[in-house]
Order: sequence, then C-alpha cells, then structure tokens
Amino acid sequence: MGDGTSDDRRRCDWGDSTPDYVAYHDTEWGVPLRGDNALFERLSLEAFQSGLSWITILRKRENFRAAFAGFDIETVARFDEADQQRLMADPGIVRNRAKVAAAVNNARAILDQVPEGLTELLWSFAPAEHQRPALMTDIPAITPESKAMAKELKRRGFAFVGPTTAYAMMQATGMVDDHVAYCFRADPSSN
Repeated sequence: MGDGTSDDRRRCDWGDSTPDYVAYHDTEWGVPLRGDNALFERLSLEAFQSGLSWITILRKRENFRAAFAGFDIETVARFDEADQQRLMADPGIVRNRAKVAAAVNNARAILDQVPEGLTELLWSFAPAEHQRPALMTDIPAITPESKAMAKELKRRGFAFVGPTTAYAMMQATGMVDDHVAYCFRADPSSN
C-alpha cells in the first residue's frame, strides 16, 4: 500500500502513490471519455506532460483549464501571439513555447482538418480487443494503434502528438483499459 490512500483496495502501482494519483486513478484514468473539448484537453495535457511527470500536469490542471479557456477548441483556435505570450508568462502552467504553440495549432487543426469531429477521429483508433495487462511491466508505451493515430494526426497538421503521447491519451480516456489484473478497477463489479 502506498502513502496516497487510506483504504485497502489494490490499485495499479502508480495509482496509490499520492492522494492526487489515487483520485485520478480511481475516478478518471481508463474511464471512456467522449466530447471534442474534453478530448482536446486530454490530448493537450498529454503533450504538455511529454518529458515531465504526470503528477506535475495533474496538479496544474485547473490552471491549464483557466489559461486555455476550458480547452474550448474554437476559443483556443483564435488565440493570437498576445495570448501565447500571456500563456508563456503564466507560472501556473508549464511554460514551454513549443507546447503552447502546439495546443493552439492543434485547436486550429481540429477546426480545419477534422470535419468528423475529434471524438470520432480519436475513437476510430481504439482497438476492438485489448488484452488486460497482468503486471505494470506488461503495459506498452506504444502500440500499432497509437502509431497509426499519431501518424494520422500529424497528417492532419497536429503537433506534439507522437505515438507515446497518443497511447497515454488512449489509456487516460478509456480507449484502452490498462488497469492491471490485480487492480480493483479491473473488476467491473467493484467500480
């Protein structure tokens, strides 16, 4: 048992390390998520996480939501250079110029290159079948589906969405369920 929880439920190893992770693991990670703005948020946050710990992003998520207008795609697509400078001066988010520019770029790409909607596009890469991992070491960082998703997103003009970022987003949004076999979330009757 990690130091993040006071109950005796067994979780994925990472999901029990801090109270922030316990809440995220137990209520969000792996839960099917739909909605273009919600998926844009998750895709953006996964891109901001690249090279950092997820806990850093999780703890700044409300700041990101405020800074990026709730991840409303149409609003973020209208962000101009002044908005990007404002974001770069915001200590509440990760201030990485390339990642800020990518979020704005990706909002524009969604409007210009994703007529079917982001939800339909992203979920089209969810595998029909997915083997539940027995152990944390069984969880891949990249899959054929995440490679295909990243390739298609790049083809449509997205930035900062490689196959590892794509797979992390697929896990977070329930496109794949990577709760390990011994995790209480792997048992549908316990949720």
